[in-house]
Amino acid sequence: MLALRLKPETESHLERLALKTGRTKTFYAIRAIEQQLDDMEDYYLAEDAYNEWVEGGKKTYSIDEVFT
Repeated sequence: MLALRLKPETESHLERLALKTGRTKTFYAIRAIEQQLDDMEDYYLAEDAYNEWVEGGKKTYSIDEVFT
C-alpha cells in the first residue's frame, strides 16, 4: 500500500485525464510510476556498465572521433 500527496495542480491534471479517458486516477498513477522506474533502472544499469568499462581501462570515443 502506498499513499501519495500530490500537488493540487498534479491532482487536477490527473483528474482531468481520468475523466476524459474513462480510466481511473490509479491506473495512470501506476502506469507513470512503472514507466519512471523502468527508465531509472535503465539509466542506472547503463551508468554502471559505462563506469565498469572506463574503470577497466577501456577507451571511449566521442561521436566526432567515430566519424572522422
